[in-house]
Amino acid sequence: MNANPSDFSKTNATVFPILFALSFSHLLNDTIQSLIPAIYPLVKDSYHLTFSQIGLITLTFQLAASLFQPFVGLYTDKKPQPYSLAIGMGFTLVGLITLSLSNSFYLILFSVALVGTGSSIFHPEASRMAHAASGGKKGLAQSVFQLGGNAGSSIGPLLAAWIIVPKGQFSVIWFSVIALLAIMVLSYVGNWYKNYVLNREAKKASVIAERHHLSKSRVITAIVILLVLIFSKYFYMASLTSYFTFYMIDKFHVSVQTSQIYLFVFLFSVAAGTLLGGPIGDKIGRKYVIWVSILGAAPFALMLPHANLFWTGILIVPIGMILASAFSAILVYAQELIPGKVGLVAGLFFGFAFGMGGLGSALIGNLADKTSINYVFSICAYLPLIGLITAFLPNISTTRKAK
Repeated sequence: MNANPSDFSKTNATVFPILFALSFSHLLNDTIQSLIPAIYPLVKDSYHLTFSQIGLITLTFQLAASLFQPFVGLYTDKKPQPYSLAIGMGFTLVGLITLSLSNSFYLILFSVALVGTGSSIFHPEASRMAHAASGGKKGLAQSVFQLGGNAGSSIGPLLAAWIIVPKGQFSVIWFSVIALLAIMVLSYVGNWYKNYVLNREAKKASVIAERHHLSKSRVITAIVILLVLIFSKYFYMASLTSYFTFYMIDKFHVSVQTSQIYLFVFLFSVAAGTLLGGPIGDKIGRKYVIWVSILGAAPFALMLPHANLFWTGILIVPIGMILASAFSAILVYAQELIPGKVGLVAGLFFGFAFGMGGLGSALIGNLADKTSINYVFSICAYLPLIGLITAFLPNISTTRKAK
């Protein structure tokens, strides 16, 4: 596939074909990633794993998916790599194949590390491409990009319930077709990025200016607050994405496939909420979206451990939608705090988010082994209250230089 730069000649226009291609590739990437927690009940029984070992699988995957991201982002800010996304998906493809053939706990760890490495290469540069194609609508661009990822995360459990659970671990290899399709799409995006965006960014590099009057110390403080908010969001999300199926099975005695359907409902709600945060932030300001998206989930999260089966299915919808609206707003807010470092900021925040999700999963699994899965959900319900520290974020929209 070839992308002609003349197809997208309007310098200030939002390049939706590229945004949709990035979103679709994000969908494919995160569909593959979501297969990992979706098959936990299967591998737990097959290999007689503890919750701590399940948490270690997630930790291994998330660390591989997080540690390299800031370095990838820093490098690509200086030397953009149009075809790095396709190369990263190659790691994911190999990881899928080895996961389908794994016959021990340690081979599973190796396989998920390969998938995580592919993800660490994908996210920073893909976020740069979305930023470049935004036409100034940065929140919208990040939301469209994130929508694909969260939609993919919601599809994974359904595919696992329909294919992997009844047919076994080896059926994971069938999903290598998804990775191959993603490589094709990302090669197309890489062509556009090479032929058009790199030249445009080179011309703009010399005129990048500060967009706010905040001191360096206030910027650092704001970044730390944003990272703490990411911590609260992804620790809580880890309890749901990694252990919600076990929670449903343990508390309500539903089948594995039924628990996967409930997980799909939650993850689909996350996907739906993703599209809201960015565009709303473009219009009313990122800080207000962050307020609502983090702290607004708290009442529903606190009710969840005390709900029956029916209300559990209801409550996970607003929890997913409200929490999901945060990330796009947080990411663009951080990029506005540190202008000109789009890849670095994306790598830092994607990497930190994945790392917190992995660490949270490991700690939650260990706590579940020592107590119970119900107790874990009762404790994690308080995490969204950390969103109160949003009050200390500066309002960038009031500190920008006049144009």
